[in-house]
Amino acid sequence: MAGVRVEINGKAYEVPAGATVLEACNQAGVYVPTLCNHPRLEPTGACRVCVIEVEGAKNLQPACVTKVQDGMKIRTNSSRVTNAVKFNLALLLSRHPKDCMTCDVNGRCEFQDLIYLYDVQDIFPSEVRTIAPDLSSPAVVRDLEKCVVCGRCVRACSELQGMDIYSMVDRGYETLPQTAFEMPLYETDCISCGQCAAFCPVGAITENMNIRRVLEEIEKHEKVLIVQTAPATRVALGEEFGMEAGSISTGKMVAALRRLGFDYVFDTNFAADLTILEEGSEFLERLKKGGPFPMFTSCCPAWINMAEKLYPQFLKNLSSAKSPHQMLGAVLKSYFAKKINVPPEKIFVVSIMPCTAKKDDITRPQHMVNGVPAVDVVLTTRELGRLIKMRKIPYASLPEENYDDPLGESTGAAAIFGVTGGVMEAALRTAYELGLGKPLPKVEFTNVRGLDGIKEATIDFDGKQLKVAVAHGGANVRKLLDKMMKGEIYYDFVEIMACVGGCIGGGGQPKSLDKDILVRRMEAIYTIDERSVLRKSHENPSIKKLYEEFLEHPLSHVSHELLHTTYVDRSKKKVAQAAKV
Repeated sequence: MAGVRVEINGKAYEVPAGATVLEACNQAGVYVPTLCNHPRLEPTGACRVCVIEVEGAKNLQPACVTKVQDGMKIRTNSSRVTNAVKFNLALLLSRHPKDCMTCDVNGRCEFQDLIYLYDVQDIFPSEVRTIAPDLSSPAVVRDLEKCVVCGRCVRACSELQGMDIYSMVDRGYETLPQTAFEMPLYETDCISCGQCAAFCPVGAITENMNIRRVLEEIEKHEKVLIVQTAPATRVALGEEFGMEAGSISTGKMVAALRRLGFDYVFDTNFAADLTILEEGSEFLERLKKGGPFPMFTSCCPAWINMAEKLYPQFLKNLSSAKSPHQMLGAVLKSYFAKKINVPPEKIFVVSIMPCTAKKDDITRPQHMVNGVPAVDVVLTTRELGRLIKMRKIPYASLPEENYDDPLGESTGAAAIFGVTGGVMEAALRTAYELGLGKPLPKVEFTNVRGLDGIKEATIDFDGKQLKVAVAHGGANVRKLLDKMMKGEIYYDFVEIMACVGGCIGGGGQPKSLDKDILVRRMEAIYTIDERSVLRKSHENPSIKKLYEEFLEHPLSHVSHELLHTTYVDRSKKKVAQAAKV
């Protein structure tokens, strides 16, 4: 793209034509404060914190929506700009609670950073809203008293997820992002993906935090404490400690969890391999029986929520396989409980997940094992980062440690579960070799990789042409499903991930203003796969041993009891019908 010449604070720069002033300043290394802007969302210029002075313009301009022009002269540091920024921040501060010490995002709040940076004082009378927090959802908490009306939650829910759960209501001074008719969040069609929390710059929307409950269990230590970590956590947790985006810190994460006081540290990747054996075998069964097709993957709980609430006609197409962390929880409270001679109710399982929907997932009655929940608590990657900091554990300098055996061994196929297309690729690696009894000519299925919203491929399955698709991000998922409902397209196998990028972009991952963050995390996931000695789930010796000693074979009676689940129509129509009965 051709460049244009601009002047920023007296220095000349060449920047891409069509860029915004904010993008030009970022490229030039010139700081411009922002609050409503996020590089992965469409800019709106709502907060007016990013105002700049343009020579010849009467009024200050919002840098995030003002396009550069050749010869433009820009000032970001004039007294007029600085005073305007401080004034706008002071207005927001007058409506904001002063409870930073006990706020869940204290020290990680973009608004708090700006208040400190610009030395903003209370120059306006305090008029904090009186709004009770919405605690209805097990996944996220909404505390609109802390809202700075940036609109990020609205845009993330609409642009990325296609759900439109929130909209800006009222005008001017009274504007707030609300649900329809101000319904409790859990009574809406919310799928618990947590993208609203991931994009919120303050503490107005956060994951439903369970740090204190975990700390209580660690302090009491009356149960066997077991923790498992999802594939995507190991390529993101380091960001919480200043490590470069895309850093792989698996060993340090394991070491930190041991120092927190857990008795066993296992890898959800083990259960991802287990999921592939069950799900891949289920797909082969459907091929033999002729359907129902397409078969949808089932490891994303936000997608399960979407299917149950909005697309119940596809419930019969969902794989019955539980998500990997639920599978591991079930194995821990059955097979492993017997191994260590401890009753299931005396085992406390914590899942470290990139996902807020997993917090919702563990409340499903279908996931009880031996009368107790398979997983007791879910902590997001962000929560784990905070917990490690609270305990003053020097994460960056920790030694690399390994997972415990036997539920810590995994393959490269399990690792790629963390990225869009990974479940499909892992399933195809195993289904091909188990179904055809011969080795794959090539391990990688590159057609299902990448960050395109919808990916399609045709796989040669020994002469049978299988049509597969991958969709990620709720908006893309809904586009794909709507076309399928209309009969415009047909597939045999479909992978769905509710969050953009898959689990690497989950609602519980570290917040980032890096527009390329998903690319960096994705590359790290594939690096783990490439470095793995074993790259196909069915080659995992610990999985083979588990079947020999306990599960018998994929889709056995024991497997169905522990590793598979059922789904419920929760659509508004179904709920309304039930209410009439």
